[in-house]
Amino acid sequence: MKRLYDDNLYRFDTPQPSYWEATAGDIAVHAAPLRTEESCDIAIIGGGYTGLTAAWWLAKRYGADVRVLEAGHIGWGASGRNGGFCCMGGTALHRGGLLRKFGAEVARAYYQTQADAVRLVRDIAQEERLDIDLQGDAELEVAHSRKAFNGMRQDVDVVTRLLGLEAELIDADAFRERFYDSPEQHGALRSGPAFGMHPLKFCHGLAAAAARHGAVLHANSEVLEWQKRDDGRHRLVTAGGSLSARRVVFATNAFMPEQLRPEFAARILPVVSAIIVTRPLAQAELDAQRWITDDPAINSRRLLNYFRVLPDRRVMIGGRGHSRGDPEGERRTYGTIERAMWRMWPAWRDVDVEYRWHGLICFTRSLRPSIGRLEGDGSVYYGYGYHGNGVNNATWTGKQLADWIGSGDEPALTPVVRGIGGRFPLPSQRLRYLRAGIALSGLLDRLG
Repeated sequence: MKRLYDDNLYRFDTPQPSYWEATAGDIAVHAAPLRTEESCDIAIIGGGYTGLTAAWWLAKRYGADVRVLEAGHIGWGASGRNGGFCCMGGTALHRGGLLRKFGAEVARAYYQTQADAVRLVRDIAQEERLDIDLQGDAELEVAHSRKAFNGMRQDVDVVTRLLGLEAELIDADAFRERFYDSPEQHGALRSGPAFGMHPLKFCHGLAAAAARHGAVLHANSEVLEWQKRDDGRHRLVTAGGSLSARRVVFATNAFMPEQLRPEFAARILPVVSAIIVTRPLAQAELDAQRWITDDPAINSRRLLNYFRVLPDRRVMIGGRGHSRGDPEGERRTYGTIERAMWRMWPAWRDVDVEYRWHGLICFTRSLRPSIGRLEGDGSVYYGYGYHGNGVNNATWTGKQLADWIGSGDEPALTPVVRGIGGRFPLPSQRLRYLRAGIALSGLLDRLG
């Protein structure tokens, strides 16, 4: 089955030239490629946050016989190249849309699990003594226009009264004094819990912890074929060997190989997201934009940007990318993000960019995460569709799946996330939907 994007996005043998890869340190992760015929009780396809957390908890809490198969190196995918935002979200539905669809009780329960998920990441880092460069204690949603800020006046009541979360509405003058200054700053909604982190350090740390507790990891072991044998066991075939397992966790998110199981075909729409990181800024350069915050931030545009200043004073900014995945599209996207940086912080127009990379985030047709077990085959579990909030959502999902398998009891998942969701109609045309959506969102942003 031909993948949706250009092959440029699926070079499993090539690391992205990211800031995270350059600064991940020397955490030892033993993950030899699968080279023989092996067997285990639980096989996990995907060595990102979902798969690694599931492996870690299955091995640590339940002493399970578990192996992980990762197509690239550990951290090759989105878990090693995202923006490092550990914050609430997980759905592309706005808070109001979630309330209208599910009602206040379900929406509130969903956001409480989001807060639990943020705390889970911090707890794992503390429990396993992972140094992941924690920054900040809330997320800033910055109004790029006065109209956007007026909308936030209603949002703060929804967030605090209906959803039971911590939130603060900050006007433009107070924001300028407490966080930073910008022509595209008209106040903000600050909400928590949330923080910034080094995503690849967390990924490597999870992998090392999983191996320490008994899980076996196999990097550079793309699953090429998935067979179901007459005895009920699964056989996962790689270029170097095969793995037989009684149960399988499918945890590949936006890089999902849909051809492996027909049940997962056309369930996702991968969306390109790209990030740039500048050279370290001098204090005078930070002062020029009055930058004094460690909190991760997003703006309120439909085609939003996400950004923060890293511990070594580099500016990191990301945004949605092009719709083909080819090298030329990459270059255009990086230029668009640089222009967004200049627009928001004119004093940094001449600051050199030292790192550029891109990857995929995972949308579903319902615009919500999908977590569950296949109805036609109860030995297959899955979790995907984090909509750009995978750090906490994927970690939480991995633990839910591990407890489900380890204890035998189905977790109390809210209707927001439970189940496989619908298929995209005319799946070969999914990128056409995406291009139309990007064009419309860009037009609405320009119209204010």
